[in-house]
Amino acid sequence: MGHIKLTNVTKSFGAVDVLHGINLDIKDGELVVFVGPSGCGKSTLLRMIAGLEKPTGGELAIDGKVVNDVPAADRGLAMVFQSYALYPHMSVRQNLAFGLENTRMPKTEIAERIGEAARMLEIEPYLERRPGQLSGGQRQRVAIGRAIVRRPVAFLLDEPLSNLDAELRGSTRAELAALHARLSATMIYVTHDQVEAMTLADRIVVLRAGRIEQIGTPLELYNKPANRFVAGFIGSPHMNFLEGTLEAAGAGTAVATLKGGHRLQVPITDNAAASGSPITLGVRPQHITLDAGESGIPAKIRLVEALGSETVLHADVAGQKILVVTPGQHDLAPGSDIRLSLAAAPIHLFNDKGLRLERAV
Repeated sequence: MGHIKLTNVTKSFGAVDVLHGINLDIKDGELVVFVGPSGCGKSTLLRMIAGLEKPTGGELAIDGKVVNDVPAADRGLAMVFQSYALYPHMSVRQNLAFGLENTRMPKTEIAERIGEAARMLEIEPYLERRPGQLSGGQRQRVAIGRAIVRRPVAFLLDEPLSNLDAELRGSTRAELAALHARLSATMIYVTHDQVEAMTLADRIVVLRAGRIEQIGTPLELYNKPANRFVAGFIGSPHMNFLEGTLEAAGAGTAVATLKGGHRLQVPITDNAAASGSPITLGVRPQHITLDAGESGIPAKIRLVEALGSETVLHADVAGQKILVVTPGQHDLAPGSDIRLSLAAAPIHLFNDKGLRLERAV
């Protein structure tokens, strides 16, 4: 079992409030990722679940039992840190065994658990090496193995891949996803990298300034962001935002006029914004296409990133910056005038409070 529930949890350090009324229900076997910018409270929230910090208010329960006052060692959780935290003078085998030996577990069971974890993580050839003789990826596997041998109620991972290079992060991320599938264990994963969040999570919890902005599956957050912050945080490259005015709203359709005078028609079902009010149009770079005709939105290229399989264009539209990701290779140069089409793009509209207006399907 690994059901974790937080009810109106708050955390303050003296007069500074860092978490505000967190309500979260993590199901048994679920992989939930906490994501958000630096200082949003994601690591503090993880440390409270682990028992390393005590909630100022609210209730934290594991498998139906309130654990606000239960010490970290008695919660049945295992934590994997960013810094690996391995004992440098011990072999890999000794690092894996150390916590189990302190519980006076029989040696035969310890050996069985170490063997199982080593096979699962493919670290059997390194069991007699010390951490200093391992690569960063191998050390991270050992740190994860030390958590696995404990057979915890849930795994808590605090930015475990941030010390690895880009290529190794990608391969280790895939290994973590496969490990979760094999173990079917509850995992809570903290990262500032939204790509990790999108590729690993069953559900993502987006945090900002100590508050939950939205909870949902990766595609729910990508396709239906609750507000402008989530829309800009989820997705790579980030969503484009163009300021404009809502000229008409009703009968399932909105007409927005962008700076520069270009008008767009967007199907919406939400009439929360009145005609004439300021509006922000959101569109992802991958959904914008180049328009060879005269009907597109005029833009001027500022930078071209030719990546081979795709081309990233940095452009200006009536003084507003816009990113365009277009497949293939294009003979375009900075300073060129182009036209852009949003005809096939799933456009998002946000009102003056940053809330998303519901788009008609």
